[in-house]
Amino acid sequence: YPARRINASPITGAILLAVGVWGKLMLGPYISLIADNSTNAPYVLIGTGTVIVVFGLFGCFATCRGSPWMLKLYAMFLSLVFLAELVAGISGFVFRHEIKGTFHRTYTDAVLNYNSEDEASRAVDNLQNRLRCCGVYNYTSWFGSVYYPSNGIPASCCVNSSDCNPGDLRNATVAPNKVYHQGCYELVTSFMETNMAIIAGVTFGIAFSQLIGMLLACCLSRIITANQYEMV
Repeated sequence: YPARRINASPITGAILLAVGVWGKLMLGPYISLIADNSTNAPYVLIGTGTVIVVFGLFGCFATCRGSPWMLKLYAMFLSLVFLAELVAGISGFVFRHEIKGTFHRTYTDAVLNYNSEDEASRAVDNLQNRLRCCGVYNYTSWFGSVYYPSNGIPASCCVNSSDCNPGDLRNATVAPNKVYHQGCYELVTSFMETNMAIIAGVTFGIAFSQLIGMLLACCLSRIITANQYEMV
């Protein structure tokens, strides 16, 4: 059983690797809105998953060789991964309000300085199109932007793009009938709050699996060492 449990470690690494790749592909357009500076979270997950896969294969090799010192080295690696995942999970839960505050600040800044051309502006358009929302709290957030006086509300806020022209979007009376009324900040933060427990549970579950693997690697190392002494 310990050997089978150790051999399952590469699966955990593959999961983290897949999540990292998914995060890079799916969240790439929104990275500039999530943090003040571009976040390396997807790359961290990809790197961590890759390392876990490599060391998981090392654990499988150590099990096949029946090498106690290699199993102890593998157990030490799992303990470091366990601590890192535990700290990451606790930090994400404890600082979730700071994360929401950072998103509010960066998204508000992106709306106020929107020009339809830079990376932050493209991220705003992608977010509004996909979530069918408009502005920070609602479409009135755009009234204070540098973009509004000349161009009105961005077309990405339009409920029906075929029935939404620049003249309507510059008209504060007509525009409310053409754009989404739901603010993007509320949608994003509601999603975060709703799924925070699931994310925390998955994180701690993965961390706990590393702890079990570490204990079983130590047990297997002891069993192999004891058998070697008996054979001598």
